[in-house]
Amino acid sequence: MEAIDLLTTRRSVLARQLAEPGPSQDALNRILEAGMRVPDHGKIGPWRIQVINKAGQAALGDLYAKLYQEEHGERANAKMVEFERERPARTPVLLVVTARVEAPHTIPELEQRLSGGALCMNILNAAHALGFGAQWLTEWPAFNDEVKTMLGHAPSVDIIGFIYIGTPTQEPKPRDRPALETVVSEWSGPAA
Repeated sequence: MEAIDLLTTRRSVLARQLAEPGPSQDALNRILEAGMRVPDHGKIGPWRIQVINKAGQAALGDLYAKLYQEEHGERANAKMVEFERERPARTPVLLVVTARVEAPHTIPELEQRLSGGALCMNILNAAHALGFGAQWLTEWPAFNDEVKTMLGHAPSVDIIGFIYIGTPTQEPKPRDRPALETVVSEWSGPAA
C-alpha cells in the first residue's frame, strides 16, 4: 500500500470490534517504535507508554468496577459494573499513553502535549500499516486520580490516551469527513 493510501484509509475501529489475534511482540515493538518517531522539540520525550498485560488489565478492571460502584451507589446495576470491569480487557493489547509535561521549561507546554498526541496518532497509523485495527480513547478513567495512582503516576500526570489494538471483526463504517473548503483557507497577508 502506498503511504498516502495508508493515511487516507486509516479508520478507528471500535474497541468492541477488535479481537484476537493482537500484534506479536515483534509487531508491537514496531508499532511503538513508529509511535515515537514524532516531533519532539528539545528532545525531552514528554510522553510515556505503558503496555498493560492481561494481569494488569484485570487489576485495572477491578478498580474501574469498584470506582463505578462507589460513584453510582444503588444505581450501579450488575451489568454496568461488569461492563466497567471488562473495559480494559476489550482488546488483545491495551496501551496507556501519558504526558509528562515539564513546566516551567523552555519548550512550551502546548508543544509537549501535542508531541504526545502525535505519538498516539503514529501508533494508530502503524497498527493500521501492519493490518491491525486500533482505537484511541480517553473516557472517564483517564481523568481519575485513583486510576493514575494505580498505574504509578502522580495525579498531575495526564493520561492522553488508552489505545486499544486488535484484529477488526468487521470493516469500520465509513465516516464523513469535512470538505477541504470548509476547513482549509489561504492567507495572502493582511487586508489592505
